[in-house]
Amino acid sequence: MMSDDADTSPEVMLQFYKRLYPFQSIFTWLNQEHTPTKLFTHREFAFTLQGDVYLRYNSFNTAEDLKKQVCALNPTRFEIGPMYSAKPRDKKSVRPAAFTPQRRELVFDIDMTDYDGVRTCCSAADICSRCWGFIAAAVKVLQSTLTEQFGFRHLLWVYSGRRGIHLWISDPAALDLTDDQRRALVSALTVVEGGKEMVKKVNVRTTKGLPPSLWHARETLRTIFVSLVLDDQDCFASQEGWETLLQLIPDRSIVETLRNEWSQDPERPSAQKWEELKDLITTKKGDVQSRLRDAIEDVVLQYTYPRIDAEVSKHRNHLLKAPFCVHPKTGRVCVPLDPRDIDRFDPCAVPTAAQLLRELNSTSTGEGADWEKTSLKPYVDLLDRHTMEILEEVRMMKRNNTSW
Repeated sequence: MMSDDADTSPEVMLQFYKRLYPFQSIFTWLNQEHTPTKLFTHREFAFTLQGDVYLRYNSFNTAEDLKKQVCALNPTRFEIGPMYSAKPRDKKSVRPAAFTPQRRELVFDIDMTDYDGVRTCCSAADICSRCWGFIAAAVKVLQSTLTEQFGFRHLLWVYSGRRGIHLWISDPAALDLTDDQRRALVSALTVVEGGKEMVKKVNVRTTKGLPPSLWHARETLRTIFVSLVLDDQDCFASQEGWETLLQLIPDRSIVETLRNEWSQDPERPSAQKWEELKDLITTKKGDVQSRLRDAIEDVVLQYTYPRIDAEVSKHRNHLLKAPFCVHPKTGRVCVPLDPRDIDRFDPCAVPTAAQLLRELNSTSTGEGADWEKTSLKPYVDLLDRHTMEILEEVRMMKRNNTSW
């Protein structure tokens, strides 16, 4: 039976859209100015209605226009696409060649189900604060890599409402990336590849070793690997877990020695097994030891490096769920997150639409928007602060007569 907090009935959703959804904040963030620009008016919105009816190529002139349509349709969720060369709602009346995606945030999607081969606490659609550690590790690596190596500044992280996280990058250089450039960028960030049948999923080494672009991630993830994979998740506790590890070690004598030892005493924790593996590697000499140390590094990357859904990021015309939508299964709101607090985030503590409406109904009416009177306020404030930084950069670039 569904709990009250997971209630996403049409009645709850309509009240949420009417009273709580921050349409003005979303408008300003997408539009990057206070008065409407093509970044909003030529932007595609797609609606998913009750019964999985899907309506694409909607566009609006103002935040109020968007709100009116959302309240009229009462969708279970809606998604945001690119800015097109013509208004999406006019798609049928313009020549196909005159309707092309032009600008779009660089977006990423990380889903916890891609970690099912390594996490031990949950599986499939389930998530808890413990396995959130894998998402937190991904956020730390991508936040650092995208800001320090690629120079992006305006990164917005948004909880997906159930088991993952989305990233929207709004820098001018990100908006203007072609599909080819997006593919190249995602390729450079992709380290863990291969389906369930593929044991070794990290194959990024060259004759010169690990690419320099991964050196910083390697240092970050070494520490996270100990606390998350060894101590918390205890990934090598079960026979299946330690066998997966041993398949990644390219030395038959070490593998057979450890398999025999661990089979006789399977209770020893993952941290002890890991130390025993490293101790045996130190007994090897020259190139053999070097190759085994590389294998150890690759294990750390395979278990902790971000698992990116590349298809989401490669194409400008890809649609992604709007921030502050409500996940239909959990009732939780897709709230923006501060990457500096990502370790403390608990996905199970995110406010639901039903909870927020109860909060609103228990407060006396007063000044300000309704969301300001609920626990949604810090999340909208976070988006507004993020947007203010974008607006400030737009103003500076206009002042300097440079194109944004």
